[in-house]
Amino acid sequence: MRSSIGIHAAAIAGLLLFVSAPASAQRRVPRDLSGVRGFNYQSAPTTGHAEHWLQYNAAETERDLDFAKRLQLNQMRVFVPYAAWAPNKEAFRKNLLHLVRAAHQRGIGVMPTLQYAPGVSMNKDRWPESREFVADLIATIGKEPGLAFWDVSNEPDCCALPPTAANRTRMEHAVYMAKTFHELDPVTPVTIGAAYTPNMIEMGEAQDVLSFHNYLATREAIRADIAAAKAYAAKVNKPLFNTEIGCIARANPYDIVIEEHMKANVGWYIWELMITHQWGTVHGVFHPDGTVRDPAIVAAILGMFRDRHEDVMQAAPDREGFVTRAVTNNRKWLADANSGWEAGLDLAETSAYLLEAGQLIAMYDPPARSVELLRKGAPNMPALRAGIEKYTAILEPFQMPPGDPRRGRPPANVH
Repeated sequence: MRSSIGIHAAAIAGLLLFVSAPASAQRRVPRDLSGVRGFNYQSAPTTGHAEHWLQYNAAETERDLDFAKRLQLNQMRVFVPYAAWAPNKEAFRKNLLHLVRAAHQRGIGVMPTLQYAPGVSMNKDRWPESREFVADLIATIGKEPGLAFWDVSNEPDCCALPPTAANRTRMEHAVYMAKTFHELDPVTPVTIGAAYTPNMIEMGEAQDVLSFHNYLATREAIRADIAAAKAYAAKVNKPLFNTEIGCIARANPYDIVIEEHMKANVGWYIWELMITHQWGTVHGVFHPDGTVRDPAIVAAILGMFRDRHEDVMQAAPDREGFVTRAVTNNRKWLADANSGWEAGLDLAETSAYLLEAGQLIAMYDPPARSVELLRKGAPNMPALRAGIEKYTAILEPFQMPPGDPRRGRPPANVH
C-alpha cells in the first residue's frame, strides 16, 4: 500500500499531464452572486498571509469562523502564498484542508487567492514554475464541496489606472494563471481580483466570474463604479461580485459601501473579518475575544443602516433630566477639593454612558473604557478630574430648559 504522500504525488502528476477538460465537464459557474456576503480572512495574531499559515491554529480558525457564522456570512476569501506552501507542503495541505472543511461545516464557501513566488509574475520565463504549486492546491482541495472559487491573482493591476507596463505584465500573468487553472481544474470557477473596474474589464475574458474592488470615498463614486462593473457583466453575461470593500482610513466606511452594494444587488466581501496585526488599525470587525470595533459594521453586514435622512428623529438625551442632573453633580464634585475617588468614578461612569448611548461623543476611545481603566488602576485624581471636566463640557450643550416641550414622559395612554 502506498503512503498518503505517494498517493498525493500521483494525483499531482495526473493533473500535470492533464491537457484539456473533457467536453462533458461542467464548470460550476453560479448564475447569480448577489447573495454573496463574504469576508477576507487572516488570523488576528499574525502579520502577513504567509505567517497566518506557518502559525496556523485550527481552534483559532474554528472560533473565527463561528464569529462569521454569527454574522450570517457565507463566503470567505483567504490568501494562499507560495511562501507558506513551499517550506512544508504536507503541513500546509493539512491546514488548508482543515480550513476548507471547517468553513463548509458552517455553510461558508472558500475562495483561495494565490500569491506566487517572488519575482515570478514579472518574468515570463518563470511563469510555468507555478504549475506544481497550482496542481498541488487542486489535488488537495479541488474536490472539496467547500471550495467555491479560485482567485488566481490579487490586484495584479495595483495600483495604477491606466495600468503601467509593469502592471500590464502582472495582468498578463494573471490571465496566464487563469488559463492554467482552467486546464487543471475543469470544474471550479476562476476569477481575478482586480483593484479597478476598468482593469477587471480588460482581464474579463479570462474569468468565469468577475471580481472588482472598491475603496472609493463618496457614494457617487461608489455607485458609478458599481454601475460600470454591472454594465460590463451584463454585456458579457458573467456573474459579478466585489471581493474587497471597507476601510476606515480611506473614507470608505463599511456601512456606506455595504449599503450601496446591497442596493445595487451586488455581492461583496469585506476586508476583513478579524482585526489583525497587519491591517488591524484600519480594517476588521472582530477582536479575538469576540468584541467588535464598531457595532455599525455588524449592523450593516446584517442589512441594517444608520438613519441619515433629512427627517431623522434626533435623540433627546435630557428628556428625563439625566443630562442636567449629571452636569450639576459633576460641577459640584469638581468644586469640592475633598471630593471622593469612588464618588467621582461613579459620576464619570454615568456621564460616559450618557455620552455613548446618546451618540454625543466620538467613539475612537470610548469614555466607558477610560473610566474602567481608572477603576482598575491606583487612584489618580488629576486624571479623574480631567475626565469629568471633559465629559461635563460635552454634556452641557445637550441640557434642556425646564419648559422644553421635549421633556417629560409620554401621556399615560401612549406606550
